[in-house]
Amino acid sequence: MNKMIKIVKYRLLTPYFLLLTSFLFSQHTTISTKTTAAKSANTKHKVMIIPFEPRMYLGEIDMYINQETKQSAKQIRATFRDGINEQLYKALKPHYSVVDLMDDTVKTRKDIEKIYQYLGYDYQKVPDQNNYTPPKKEKEEKGITNGQITVGTNSDQRFMNAKVKSPKLVPYLYDKYKTDIFVFINQLDIKGSAANGPAELAATGSRKIILHYTVYTYDAVELNSGIVEQDFPVDLNNPAKIIGTYFSKIAQTITARIDKALDPIPGK
Repeated sequence: MNKMIKIVKYRLLTPYFLLLTSFLFSQHTTISTKTTAAKSANTKHKVMIIPFEPRMYLGEIDMYINQETKQSAKQIRATFRDGINEQLYKALKPHYSVVDLMDDTVKTRKDIEKIYQYLGYDYQKVPDQNNYTPPKKEKEEKGITNGQITVGTNSDQRFMNAKVKSPKLVPYLYDKYKTDIFVFINQLDIKGSAANGPAELAATGSRKIILHYTVYTYDAVELNSGIVEQDFPVDLNNPAKIIGTYFSKIAQTITARIDKALDPIPGK
């Protein structure tokens, strides 16, 4: 009798068990599919990293780097120019396909020169990254003081924004490299400390890296732009260490901003 009861219970419970198993499996499959889709969404984009023009470099610590490494000013600039592109490549690569125009300058030199030929700059107010909107050209505020025309000043922080002057440039790059996101490194500033002389350099303090950049889509939409600032030790004069530790942090910040701009609502 007990055996018969167990058989009946098993037969009654089996359909519910199978139904529950099927439901849980389907839920797992759906969640897994959504997660995979969310992770792979950005891999559809291909990013191009465009180095800053050599003239768009301000290095206030070059003298101290030279004293430690014997590198010339030209070598220091070239090291930093290649270094920021290298770190951006490393930061972006896990998220997107990436083309670094500094990777093989023998092949890309003409295209880099072509880009610079059609590139302009506009000194604009740094946008708010918490509520990003592309910066707009500001009108000069003019007034009259003591009978003289004066131009109003604004204390808001500014950055060097890239402006593509030819409508043919981005379509050309898109067709040749199949890239749809373009990261322009506009300017690199490496500021010295507030120390007034060599005797003060050993004092506690910091220097600052300021990177100006603009990110465009292939249809000329300004996806993100602004500056990234990064402090580093006042006594650090080794370019490799500056690049590996502090340029790397800057690259991670820019990558996070691109991620946010392309996927403003994570998981959707």
